[in-house]
Amino acid sequence: MLAKQLFYLTSDQLHAWQWQRNTLFGPHIFPATRAGLNDFLAYLDRHGNRPGYLLTDLIEEDYTRLLLPHVRGRAGRKLRERRLVQHYRDTPYRAALVQGRSDEGRRDDEVLFTALTNPLLLTPWVDAMELMQTPLAGIYSCAMLGRDVLHRLAMRHRHVLLASWHTAGLRQTYFLRGAVKFSRLVQATPEEAQLHAVATQTARTQQFLGSVRLLARGDVLHVLVLAAPDQVERLAAECTNTAETIYHIVPLDTAATALHVGGAAQGVAAHVAEPTLLAMLARNPPASHYPTGAAGNYYRLLQARLSLYASSAVLATAGVVWSILNLASYTLAHGSAEGFRSETAHYRANYDRSMSSMPPAADKTANMRAAVSIDRTVARQGPWPVAMMRMVSGALEQSPQVRISRLDWRADVPGAPRGPIVGGAGGASGTAGTPALAAPTSSLALGIPKSPPQKLRVEAEVLSARNDYRKVLGEMNVFAQRLASIPNVTVEIVQLPFDIRPTQKLSGTVGAPAAGQEQNKFTLDLTWTP
Repeated sequence: MLAKQLFYLTSDQLHAWQWQRNTLFGPHIFPATRAGLNDFLAYLDRHGNRPGYLLTDLIEEDYTRLLLPHVRGRAGRKLRERRLVQHYRDTPYRAALVQGRSDEGRRDDEVLFTALTNPLLLTPWVDAMELMQTPLAGIYSCAMLGRDVLHRLAMRHRHVLLASWHTAGLRQTYFLRGAVKFSRLVQATPEEAQLHAVATQTARTQQFLGSVRLLARGDVLHVLVLAAPDQVERLAAECTNTAETIYHIVPLDTAATALHVGGAAQGVAAHVAEPTLLAMLARNPPASHYPTGAAGNYYRLLQARLSLYASSAVLATAGVVWSILNLASYTLAHGSAEGFRSETAHYRANYDRSMSSMPPAADKTANMRAAVSIDRTVARQGPWPVAMMRMVSGALEQSPQVRISRLDWRADVPGAPRGPIVGGAGGASGTAGTPALAAPTSSLALGIPKSPPQKLRVEAEVLSARNDYRKVLGEMNVFAQRLASIPNVTVEIVQLPFDIRPTQKLSGTVGAPAAGQEQNKFTLDLTWTP
């Protein structure tokens, strides 16, 4: 755990402690004089790079309870800051704590304003820390640290008064439902008077709480007293429970164990409570109760530096792990490569031994590789009619009134004889002739180096009522447009279902078939460029 230094400030002196290895060492006492301040500067020169935590225990600590409109976010923070400046404009050590909402009316926020009203008691010590560049982590109040004490000791009563003896005197802090409402410090008295002062000051505090309407008639006040172990029996005799006051006396060593700081202080007086609070502060420091101002800049720089160190350590660790993994991968890959090379050499030797008994063949392996490559190229890029047949089938599924009567397909290879290669239902194309030497086939006809353009002649008819010319033309046009919408396909209408040229003579009777003519047949030429 990071070493820390803790400071306990009273009105006339400052106690400096060191926190190392979960143990509190000290104190070094510096009086509030010029000589004491010089000694404190020398002390910080020896330990100035450690983060510091300043715990104040002053009479000049004020608490004011206000009801403010319930405003959230930035506007609420600005509202509380303005009211805080109005109440404590002479000190920078001020804070506003929202402690819930009122149960009545418009349910305003219950805000506790607290401040150290005499900043001159803190300024010399804080300025000394800033001068020596001591990282000041926070300025804390004994009264507000009592909230954690109640939580750890399971004091969950509605009205609780925490009483504890410190070097500065008897500190009494009142809590309502676990929230600080009021605190007062009674100056130190002789030891015999201390025992009697607990009951006496508790009665006075209880009377004051009733006057400010924090305690109503019939409310029970639970008084938690942190006392030295040798004073517990005498305090129990002095503090008598009544109908409205119940005392809970807890030894300091028991409280330290409950606060998880038992044994943290060595060589410390057992009759004061600030070592226990300091050990609790060092182990689990909360957010600063009061602003640290410019003196806290060095602590923020320390946090940034530690964050950079942590980030650098993480990056360095990641780099080392990555390098180790890469080295391991390289070693494995190198070993695998060596194994593959030896295996390849073994198989090559077996191959050479097997081939040595066979007659010599020129580049047999290369020829087989070239043949396989050509076969794959032809299978992938060769001109086959299947693709165009699939296009026509897709268009026919959306045009049930169209029926195919003949398909003629050919690949458009430059220099090749024109004519269909694949014939449809109308009969085989070409005639039988005398045998002759076949001309060399162009590589384009096999799809090398690329697939050639392909053409398909479609002869079809429209299944419709005779002489319903408008519907026939519509079905043919829709069918042609569907084919033309296919990428890289162009469609040409070769023959219409009927002759609509203006030079032709119209004849016949509507509804009667024309003799010797084919009805509703048309011809399309499709050209596809892959």
